[in-house]
Amino acid sequence: MNSGPGRVLVAVYILFAIAATSRAALQIATRFHEAPVAYLLSALAAVIYIAATVGLARGDRIGRRTAIVCCTVELVGVLTVGALSLLDPALFPDDTVWSDFGGGYGYVPLVLPVLGLLWLRHTRSAVTA
Repeated sequence: MNSGPGRVLVAVYILFAIAATSRAALQIATRFHEAPVAYLLSALAAVIYIAATVGLARGDRIGRRTAIVCCTVELVGVLTVGALSLLDPALFPDDTVWSDFGGGYGYVPLVLPVLGLLWLRHTRSAVTA
């Protein structure tokens, strides 16, 4: 599961885990009072990216289940926050990782969970442990 394209997927998840964690930590530490919901959503995204990375990297049955849950929650989150951030911008006075469907990150947050779920589906018969 974590070879070939799977390794690239894990690498991108690691990158997003680091980026989201760094962004959320800085926002919460320096400007939490300005947009607490947005910053807490960024922190949630960071936790999901970290857990998805671990799940994809493990490659076993438990890792696979973890990755499926994380990718699904991530997709629902980016679709929900993305839609809400466009419909009512006042809800998020500052951007989250998922605002505007991940537009601040080149829409990778929108595409990444889809690719993760497709990869997990493609490799489902390869998991034996």
